[in-house]
Amino acid sequence: MDVLLLLFAAIALGGLVFLPWMRRRKAVQHAERGLTVAADPMAGYGFVPLEELDVRLPGPDEELADALAEMRRTHDWRPAAELLRSTGDNWELRWQRVQTLAGAAAFELAQTPPDPAAPAGARAGGIWLRTWRAEAPKDPGGAQTHAQFLAVQALRDPGSQDFRMILEEARTVCREAALLAPGSPIPYITELAVARGLGERAADYEELWSTVRQRAPHHMGAHLAALTYWSQQWQGSREQAEAFAGRAAAGAPAKSLLPALPLFAVYAHLPEANMVRSLFQSAVVERAIEGAHFALREAPADHPMAPHVRHLLVWFLVRAERYAEAMEQLRLVDGHVGAVPWSYGRSPAAEYAAYRALAIAGWEQLGGTSAGFRAQG
Repeated sequence: MDVLLLLFAAIALGGLVFLPWMRRRKAVQHAERGLTVAADPMAGYGFVPLEELDVRLPGPDEELADALAEMRRTHDWRPAAELLRSTGDNWELRWQRVQTLAGAAAFELAQTPPDPAAPAGARAGGIWLRTWRAEAPKDPGGAQTHAQFLAVQALRDPGSQDFRMILEEARTVCREAALLAPGSPIPYITELAVARGLGERAADYEELWSTVRQRAPHHMGAHLAALTYWSQQWQGSREQAEAFAGRAAAGAPAKSLLPALPLFAVYAHLPEANMVRSLFQSAVVERAIEGAHFALREAPADHPMAPHVRHLLVWFLVRAERYAEAMEQLRLVDGHVGAVPWSYGRSPAAEYAAYRALAIAGWEQLGGTSAGFRAQG
């Protein structure tokens, strides 16, 4: 269940456009040819064993985990509603929680598909989400989760004959959710993914983006969603994506994670070939890595999006053979692997663990020890 839940949530995030799984698999294989992977990477380091890695979330969120467990047990929507009410206007955290709740509903639907004759608008996900919408139609949290759920359903299968119909329904629910909570950016961030899927014109997309920025001008999740539209895989190009990320980073206020955005732009446009060490030690990649380091130093340690940045940093730092830095990020993020770049692999936990093993092997080849690692912590 956890792998599918993560997959749906990662698709929903919208901004995290990843390279094909095969590219990453080749990268792992290439790295393994150059390094001896530690036989027992957990020995002495205190890392979480592979089978215990949590693939649902990028980092710990006990309140969300508790709500999901209660909903699985009771099929009751109230834990989700209370969770979002308590989240309030912490927009970064609320966005992440809405995505995960929508992913949970998508997983439940995948387990028990509805009647294929049912209209797209009736596809309200798991039992708890359907009941939530029926019993509390004016709850903005329910509407936000429903809109995100519909976007997930459409974007996970763009070839479906219902693709556009479901996206149009998602847009309708986004606008309903916006009316229920006029100051919230969440429905508009979901609509960024909807507009991308529908192939909106650049001018229309800019207008929607302006609406998002009026409500949450420095929202990291929103910027990741918009970055997708401007990437070459969708409506833009590498140059447009890098320019968008560069402007956001340059205009970021203090304590923002936006200086890390260029690292995501670089990742989305890595060439299919030439996954060699020199690429990851190039000036462009080094600047993006340093921008991410700077953002993490300046932003609050508990920023909801910080684990996303740390996971991507691990991937780049291992590829650049900057093992000591990779180990430090692993120390801070280990245990949860629901983030780019692991999310779209066949086994997110296994892909994460492979890079963790490579980082340990490189650290030890450079003279590092588990005792030294623990002492630094």
